[in-house]
Amino acid sequence: MKVYIGPWRSRWTSCIHDRHMMLKYGLEWNDNQDWEDRAWERAEDTLQWVYNHTINLYLDKCEPKISVKIHKYDTWSMDHTLAPIILPMLKQLKETKHGSPIVIDYDVPEELRSKNAPPVENKYDIDDYHHDRWNWVLDEMIWAFEQKCRDDWESDYYKYEDDPTATFGMKLVWEDREGRKAHQDRMTNGFKLFGKYYESLWD
Repeated sequence: MKVYIGPWRSRWTSCIHDRHMMLKYGLEWNDNQDWEDRAWERAEDTLQWVYNHTINLYLDKCEPKISVKIHKYDTWSMDHTLAPIILPMLKQLKETKHGSPIVIDYDVPEELRSKNAPPVENKYDIDDYHHDRWNWVLDEMIWAFEQKCRDDWESDYYKYEDDPTATFGMKLVWEDREGRKAHQDRMTNGFKLFGKYYESLWD
């Protein structure tokens, strides 16, 4: 597999009025502007109009370069092929995200559900556990793909010893079937969450 996805091109934006206001008033500036402030605002609007009717017309039509080559062996075990690609993307998303989508209560543990959070003041406010729910979902996705990248995770739940009398020269001496099932169930749930919240994987 060979994949190249280029970056999106950013539009040109005029910020001369904003910079002027920040330098003059700091973070406390408001809509009360004098003649000089309004002049900078008109200059910013004019410059932005020029950008929008010249360079931004070109940039808006530019799409990122995408080149994807798939080899036949990539789909022999497609779940394993994709896992080491998805995993670092999920980790980076968690580190750099700027917000959290709505997560359904029954997808997270009882203690993170909205009904257990302190009451919100307004209907449009988010509760105290809103971001915690999304972090929990991301952690479960990340854990599931980490396990998928491990070819030998099942070996945590059984042990073999050499035994010349055994059919294949090895004898099973210990096995934790319940532990292995719980491990697989958690992985499966992580992949379900990945599918369910796929369209929420944005920064």
